[in-house]
Amino acid sequence: MPRAGFCSCWGGRTLPLLLAYVCYLLLGAGVFQLLEKQAESQSRDQFQLEKLRFLENYTCLDQRALEQFVQVIMEAWVKGVNPKGNSTNPSNWDFGSSFFFAGTVVTTIGYGNLAPSTESGQVFCVFYALVGIPFNVIFLNHLGTGLRAHLVSLERWEDQPRRSQLLQMLGLTLFLTLGTLLILIFPPMVFSHVEGWSFGEGFYFAFITLSTIGFGDYVVGTDPNKHYISMYRSLAAIWILVGLAWLALVLPLGPVLLHRCSQLWLLSRGFGLKEDGIPETGGLPRPQKIPISA
Repeated sequence: MPRAGFCSCWGGRTLPLLLAYVCYLLLGAGVFQLLEKQAESQSRDQFQLEKLRFLENYTCLDQRALEQFVQVIMEAWVKGVNPKGNSTNPSNWDFGSSFFFAGTVVTTIGYGNLAPSTESGQVFCVFYALVGIPFNVIFLNHLGTGLRAHLVSLERWEDQPRRSQLLQMLGLTLFLTLGTLLILIFPPMVFSHVEGWSFGEGFYFAFITLSTIGFGDYVVGTDPNKHYISMYRSLAAIWILVGLAWLALVLPLGPVLLHRCSQLWLLSRGFGLKEDGIPETGGLPRPQKIPISA
């Protein structure tokens, strides 16, 4: 039965894989925090010292002094230190932010606003990505296995009565609608409220993130003038992983849904049904089935 196959797949392979995946992200978060947080603190203190020297020594700013200060700002930015605010700004390498960074590494989003600055952190990042990126692909592929097993009955869709066909179409439509609301509509509303963005900017960030483009022009949890909850960026990382998993589940349903809609449209144009529930196509060849199981 599809339900039995779904539960067996979830309990047999996907759940252990999920636990290993989460543990791998936690491991990466811990190591990145250990390697990078102290260096970030030193860079932050150095930048604040340079700002104080600038304010004390340059009452009349000349071109050379301006270029020197701009260079300090650029170096601080490359190391992940926000030039705004002061040394009390939230760390980019606390555990929650490190977990967020680990998630962007394995999903290949790579916003570009933060990177390891220590040699040990860079070396670890290379090997962490070499294992984490294939691990992420395997995890997303296996996550789709359960749904495909649960929906294997759709391959026999043409042999079912029209009422069952309509119910299956409604179920698929409802699933896609709820998933869209929970993944692509509600989170941008939250990000817009917390970050002070418009909904369009929040939706833009969500799309750029889940498509793994990751420009880095919008990144959550980076405004030094806002006080975020400690787990804010960790929750954002979880949303990214869930969103990518949802996309891996629903993308195979797109061709299926379009195929079913076209057949129902043909039926609504006057094609009848045979007694056993198979649609009559008036001599037209029967549409080819689209297999959805791996």
